[in-house]
Amino acid sequence: MSVTDAAAELTRTREPFVQATVVRAQKPTSAHAGDTALVRSDGSIDGFVGGTCAEASVREYGLMTLSTNEPLLLRIVPGDVGPQSTEEGAVTVANPCLSGGAVEIFLEPRVPAPRMLVVGDSPVAEALAALGRPLGLDVALVAGDEAAPAAGDAALVVASHGRGEEPALAAALRLGIPYVGLIASRIRGAGVLASLDVTDEQRSRVHSPAGLDIGGRTAAEIALSVLAEIVQERRAAERHAGERPSAGPDAGPARAVDPVCGMTVAAVDSTPHAEVGGTTTWFCCEGCRTAFVADPERYAPAS
Repeated sequence: MSVTDAAAELTRTREPFVQATVVRAQKPTSAHAGDTALVRSDGSIDGFVGGTCAEASVREYGLMTLSTNEPLLLRIVPGDVGPQSTEEGAVTVANPCLSGGAVEIFLEPRVPAPRMLVVGDSPVAEALAALGRPLGLDVALVAGDEAAPAAGDAALVVASHGRGEEPALAAALRLGIPYVGLIASRIRGAGVLASLDVTDEQRSRVHSPAGLDIGGRTAAEIALSVLAEIVQERRAAERHAGERPSAGPDAGPARAVDPVCGMTVAAVDSTPHAEVGGTTTWFCCEGCRTAFVADPERYAPAS
């Protein structure tokens, strides 16, 4: 499967990944401008943007960009491991294993848009779909008996006028979907909520009637009020969680130091590693792993 086909498949299945593109290569590096690879969320790499040592840095910083959802220009230069150089939107790392030359790779996270599941075929449901997509939501419009909420969904809104309401609401509440809303009058909505087989705490999370009180009357106005409430809830959750982390050394996956060459690498299963004496050690490439396994004592930290 080509890199292009793999990216299309990951997009179709809503799996996050990073597209890594070589934008500048200095000889004698093996990479060329335009070379492309994908970094999956488990750290595995499809495609080519340099040898295995360069891949170690691409994996480390690719996973970091997934955690921050911010693009990054990664400059990999030959030389002894030392302090990294970081500026806004870019980082420079020294790679002792690099055969020579330097390479600059643009890392672009491709994170799927948050999904909003809208249950029903009413005018309000159709207006939610029409207005939600320009707000960056991946809107799925389904009938009540076909609703299948997923744990990663950002919101579920039921606008089916009595058709398949309870199963969809209960499933979303049990999954912990952040926003769950019901389009109904206060009296009918109270009856629907009372019939749900969920805990009182879960029941209290349903927004019913859904939407901010803006006096909406038309389907579009009601949909607007619901979407405004979803945005309000999402932004409040972001503020509660704190500011988004910057693209710095503490962001991203767990890290480890290769004891053979001194490189910092991502401590994930897709990174070369070995377990010796009950301790897992991580490496930039198979060459360092082989050297370590052959003589672990040589690379033991000084006591």
